[in-house]
Amino acid sequence: MARDLRPRQSFSDPEDASRASDARENTADGTAPVGSDPDFEFMDQHELRPIRLQLEYLKPELAFEKLGVRSTIVVFGSTTLIDPDDAQRQLEEAEQASRLAPGDERRDQRLQRARGELAKSRYYAIARELGQRIGRYGDGPLDNRLVVVTGGGPGAMEAANRGAHDVGAVSVGLNIALPAEQEPNPYVTPELSFEFRYFALRKLHFMLRARALVAFPGGYGTLDELFETLCLIQTGKREPLPVILVGAVHWKSTVDFDFLYRENMIQKAHLDLFQYAESADEIMSRIETWYADRGRSVLE
Repeated sequence: MARDLRPRQSFSDPEDASRASDARENTADGTAPVGSDPDFEFMDQHELRPIRLQLEYLKPELAFEKLGVRSTIVVFGSTTLIDPDDAQRQLEEAEQASRLAPGDERRDQRLQRARGELAKSRYYAIARELGQRIGRYGDGPLDNRLVVVTGGGPGAMEAANRGAHDVGAVSVGLNIALPAEQEPNPYVTPELSFEFRYFALRKLHFMLRARALVAFPGGYGTLDELFETLCLIQTGKREPLPVILVGAVHWKSTVDFDFLYRENMIQKAHLDLFQYAESADEIMSRIETWYADRGRSVLE
């Protein structure tokens, strides 16, 4: 079809120009036309999956480049971990409810859960302190060479993002679109808060800049990311990095790595792919020592 080279009509009356613009912007049935980029129905077509994948790769990459994010420490952990103050308040409420109705099974169960939440809340506190430590790393909170990256959700992820926020540092949240919608926690830096459609691209961004992986107690999601990282290192698909499991008692109960070795499922050297730690200081010390032993810096 030949290109229309006719000059556009000019208008001396602004109202006439506005009416003409409105006419151009509306289709015959009175609806405004939609360009291809904001046309979600168009972008959702099967044939455009390669474009969607490319966009999910490029959007975070461009944001990281703009803010000078070079390296990350990845933090995973349960979404159910809560702040110690909140856990203490819940326990006090559960104790009061139990006292008012002795022998009530539901209230007794609530009390037991509250006690368990308070015991596990120490991990929230450790993750928050870790976020603060990472946020101050290098030349201070404005130095974006090393930042916290989490899955952007609640629990341990919220705590790590919150710690960075406490000291005025940026942090990343790589959220995922799920059937049960999960909102990003309020402590993720808005410019670095992303929602992924594809797990594969999300996992890619977790690993691309990772200088360490810190896994707090968690469920299937935490185990998935932990074992995928260990597998990438074991198979040589990515260069080694320190993997820190927070809470030795928990992790040794969750996964019997020694049993896997005794059953000849993994080699003895594979038991050295991870370390245990119990505090934010110990986590950072193990990460720094891992790099120092190899003549390198965390910030390289």
